[in-house]
Amino acid sequence: MTQNLGGPIRAYILAHKDAIQLWRTLMGPTRVFRARHVAPDSIRGSFGLTDTRNTTHGSDSVVSASREIAAFFPDFSEQRWYEEEEPQLRCGPVCYSPEGGVHYVAGTGGLGAA
Repeated sequence: MTQNLGGPIRAYILAHKDAIQLWRTLMGPTRVFRARHVAPDSIRGSFGLTDTRNTTHGSDSVVSASREIAAFFPDFSEQRWYEEEEPQLRCGPVCYSPEGGVHYVAGTGGLGAA
């Protein structure tokens, strides 16, 4: 687990077939100097300060993601999410509730939110 060196953090679980690769591309290279030159429009290229204060983290593999999800969200069940919640999100347009911190299918008003 990483140490918080600069302020509050937000932890998210991203759900997509290629979530790890897509997020890593958006973040840009880990080393800020490299990010500024190779991917200047990436998150790290735009906002990174140093290699240890590079603004963002992303798992590098499915195994790492599972371990990190368990550390940040100890009550989260990956199996239950795939079996019960993920199928609901395929039923129509999805909205986000900042109050509940959850996504839900539009038209449900957040009831039965995933």
